[in-house]
Amino acid sequence: MGVSLQDNKKTFRAQFDNLTEIAAFILVFCHDASLDDSSCYHIEMAVDEACSNIIEHAYGGEGKGEIEICVEVNPGNVTIKLSDHGKSFNPDDIPDPDLETPLEERKNHGLGLFFIRKLMDQVFFTHGKDHSNILTLVKYRK
Repeated sequence: MGVSLQDNKKTFRAQFDNLTEIAAFILVFCHDASLDDSSCYHIEMAVDEACSNIIEHAYGGEGKGEIEICVEVNPGNVTIKLSDHGKSFNPDDIPDPDLETPLEERKNHGLGLFFIRKLMDQVFFTHGKDHSNILTLVKYRK
């Protein structure tokens, strides 16, 4: 694929088939930042979950929009911004899952945001001037 580190922004069609290409795009920057394998894995998993949520919940299915991803490698962290133009939501309205409830009694959803917050050091939701949804994920460099 050959991603230039100067090309820190890329737009992907919101389809599950693109998750592998998105992961490869993200990992170029993780390795450039000399993050350890665990941090790279956490970022990859958080971005995968976030993109899956955008496809499923914001767009309501595959191929109905795009996801723009911008990666910044800073001295103290790696920051990933995912932008979409799908349905917005308030993450504060999503309660943490009840992890004490037996698996067979749990809802089929609600763990994604919980995992994203656990995997990353900071997670922010904002809205752009163009009415986009912006999810910012930050992983500190050790």
